[in-house]
This record gives sequence, structure tokens and C-alpha cells, in this order.
Amino acid sequence: MLVSNSEIADIFKLMGNLLELHGENEFKARSYHTASFRLDKFPTPLYTMLAAERQTIDGIGKGIFVKLEEILSTGTMAELEKLIQNTPLGVIQMMKIKGIGPKKVRLIWKELEVESIGELLYACNENRLVSLSGFGEKTQQQIIKSIEFLQSNQGKQHYYEAEELALAIQKAIQEKGFRCEWVGELARACEIINRMEFLLEVSSGSNSTLISILQDFGYEQVESNEAEWLFRGDNRTLPLVVYPADSSNFPSRLFELQSGPEFLEAVSFDPTSFSSESEFFASRNLPFIIPEMRENRDTLSWAKDISQPDDLIQYIDLKGCIHNHSTWSDGANSIAEMAKACQEQGLSYFVISDHSKTAVYANGLSVDRVQQQQQEIDKLNSGFTNFRVYKSIESDILGDGSLDYDDLTLKSFDLVIASVHSNLKMDEEKATRRLLNAIENPYTRILGHPTGRLLLSRPGYPIDHRKIIDACAANKVVIELNSHPYRLDLDWRWIHYAQEKGVMISINPDAHEIAGIKDMRYGVLVARKAGLLKQNTLNALPLDLFENWVRNGK
Repeated sequence: MLVSNSEIADIFKLMGNLLELHGENEFKARSYHTASFRLDKFPTPLYTMLAAERQTIDGIGKGIFVKLEEILSTGTMAELEKLIQNTPLGVIQMMKIKGIGPKKVRLIWKELEVESIGELLYACNENRLVSLSGFGEKTQQQIIKSIEFLQSNQGKQHYYEAEELALAIQKAIQEKGFRCEWVGELARACEIINRMEFLLEVSSGSNSTLISILQDFGYEQVESNEAEWLFRGDNRTLPLVVYPADSSNFPSRLFELQSGPEFLEAVSFDPTSFSSESEFFASRNLPFIIPEMRENRDTLSWAKDISQPDDLIQYIDLKGCIHNHSTWSDGANSIAEMAKACQEQGLSYFVISDHSKTAVYANGLSVDRVQQQQQEIDKLNSGFTNFRVYKSIESDILGDGSLDYDDLTLKSFDLVIASVHSNLKMDEEKATRRLLNAIENPYTRILGHPTGRLLLSRPGYPIDHRKIIDACAANKVVIELNSHPYRLDLDWRWIHYAQEKGVMISINPDAHEIAGIKDMRYGVLVARKAGLLKQNTLNALPLDLFENWVRNGK
């Protein structure tokens, strides 16, 4: 059985949560949470590595290593299965609710004898949680909202979670000699995936061979007809659909299945076979439109701005890495280690943007620590040639829209990223006004993750996107496309409007460790959906032009 990194991380996270739930050793629980965090972002599939290589992974101690090998061998852990058997399924599901960790779930379970999400929602509606220690009316209302949000997102995954398994499945199929391509939401790089879909060129015996391959990944066929074959795995995996095609209609089916229904209607698609996608677009007097953009009819107007496919931003076009955190605040690596990783990846500059003083929970920088960090950066830069570390900060936007440093401190940075991290429950008018005030601050150069959303976990706070983008245009403020796969904020649907208004987009990883630097790729994928041009991408600027942008200010 091939177990993906994200599945292993989920297993370790569940183990840590269950240990906390049952009041077991806190240090042991913490070790599992640390392993989950490390492995979720680990760049190499663990099942492709030698055991000796896995043993050297940072954050994986001897005890965790033994458990890791057990998971890779069996797909689970005996100790975890024992804990699961001693825990009602509904209690395990309650730990997925944002705002209540294992310890609070334990209180709900033991004190109120609530053993399911449905029972918990009923208890909230009866106002029963307010009697528990550590709970109150606001907490109870937030739990209700979180349950409603959770229930609306069942059976979905972030793109990055689905991608790893989809790549492994595609590779296994192709190694058997079959032509196999991603279609559906995977092909369009949608930020949220509801099911994995593949187009398969079939021949005699294709179905039986495919069944055997997918069984190795924990999938079983549940439905089959001439148009599609449906497979299902366990509750951690998405449904998988395979569309059979022959060599003659493969190009036409590929185009059809890689495109959204609205896009197909807009381009007047018909199922007539054609030899290539280029031939189809030429027949409609349209420029070539990449699969990521084949989402809706808006694409047809966006595509007019693209004279050549190479005009669209690509990962290789990125020259610098903006918005990163280090051990100075809540990051896992030093500035020097992060900078070295950027150099090794061929980048020319690195912008360190640790948390500001208001973010006490993230070890935000006091004014004295800002000065100390900047001295360290000066020392590092003295040893670089054709590479530079820039002094930045992710300054908290306070409730009234002001930033949380005095002007003298703000002036000391090469650039300031302004972001909201607290009081996320404002209405649209107040939230918009708050951002407008921050944008108008003379030291704000980049607006960070504009809505604060966490995909599948927390909806963004409501803002008037047009007013925000217009204000950024008037104040020469760049908008961040936060590339963490849980954020992808600014939403890609607003990128074209930003381009129309002359607002640049910065594709930033918000990296808290070296592995997070490569999250910029997820930002590029969704930016391409909106037709983002590399000329409108801040960190596609080479070092000399980025230096000019920094020095010219607003």
C-alpha cells in the first residue's frame, strides 16, 4: 500500500489529538503533532525513500520513526487503532470543528455526554455549553458557525492534498503503458477538489488492469458503464472517476473533460473529433487557452490580453521570494537557512517578513528586536553577491486600520506588508474601511492575504473587493496572492480586475520553513487561472528592477 505524505501527517495529527483527548502524556502528544507538521510539507514522497534516509528527517525522533515505518508498512498504527476503538466516532469527528481542541472536546464528551456533531449542535441550540468551564456565549455561537461551515464542506480536499495522490496514481497507470491524463478540477488547478478524474485511453483488458492498480491505492470499483468508471476509497480519499476513450476521440474528450461547463458553452463546443486543442481554438478564431483558464466565460475576454502563452506567469518566472517567517518570530528556520534555500532554488532575493509586535502569540518583534534583526540582515548581505535579503515586516492591521509600529520603525524597513490577523468578524463596511485605512498608510507596500480566509476551515471576512483594488491602484500598493494552499488569497477571480486597474500581484508563500518556499507554485497555478501576466507579477521582477521598486517607494 502506498501511503502519501499528507495521509501520514493526518494519521500523526489524529494520534496526537486522541492522546490529548484521553488525557495521555502531553509531551508524547506534542511529538506526534510536530511530526505531522514536518511531514505534511515534506517535499519528497516518503515511500520513495530508504528507511535510513527517513530516519534523518528533522523532527522525527526514534519513537516516531518506528511508528512511521509501521504506517508505511500497514497503512496505520496498532496503537492508534486501539485509541480509535475506545473513542466514539462522533467524538473524533468533533475534533475537526474549528475552535474546540481535544481538551474542550473531552469536556463536552465527559460532562455533557455528547458523542456526535449533531448532538453538539443540538446542545448549542439549547444553550448547554455555557455551563462548561472555559466556554461562553461567544464560544458557543462560534461553534455553531463552525459546525455549519464544516457540514457544507464534507468530502472536499485542498488541491495540494489531492495532487500528491493523483500524481502517484497517474504514474502507476502510465507505467503499465496506458495513456492517462488529468481532467476535471485537477486539470484546471481548482483550489478545492471534490473528486479526482482521469481520462484513460483504453484497450482490451484495460478495466481489469486498472482495478488492480487502484486496489494498491486502497480504491475499489463501485460502478461501471461505457461513459465512466467510478472508484471509492476510505473516508480520507476523494471519489475517483476514470473516463475511457479510444485513440480517435481522445483529443476531443480531453478538451471536453478539462473544461468547465460554462466555458464549453461559451466556446460552442461540440463533440466532433479534432486532432489537437490548437486546431479547435483556431476553428473558433480564439487564442490558445490553457486548461487552468477553462473555467467560465470570463476567460474569453481575459485571453485577449495574452498575445503568447509565455506571457502568462510561470513558476520559472519567479525571481524572488516575498513574505517569509524565521525563528525570529514563529518560523522553523533561521534567515540564513531560508536565504540559502532560496539561492539553491535559483532565486535572486529573499524578503523576510516576520510577525510584528501585536502578534504576541507568534513571538512578534518588539522595536528592539526589529533593530537586532536588521543588523543580522546587514551582516548577511555583506557576504552575498548577486543575491539580497530585504528587511520587511508583516505588520498587523489594527481595528482602526492603523499599523502597529511608529513611523520611525516602519520607515526602517525596505517594505511593509500589512495584514489582518485579529478581529475577523467585522461586517463588510467596517472590514473594508479597516483595509482602506491600512492601504492609505504611506508605509504599506503590500496588502497581505486580503480576506484572511482558510479554505475549508474559515471563510474570509467580507470586503468590497472593487473598493480595495481601486484603493491599491490609487496608492500604488501591491496585493498579495498568498500561496499557502490553505489560503490562496487574493481569490483568483479578482486578479483580472486588479490587472485592469494596474495593480501588481505578488505571489508570496508565507513560508514558515524552507519547504514552504515552494508553495509559490500553488499561487502560480491559481494565478494562471485568472490570466495573470508575468509583467504584472511583483516577484517576477529581476533583482535590479525589484531593487528599484523598493527604493522608489510609493
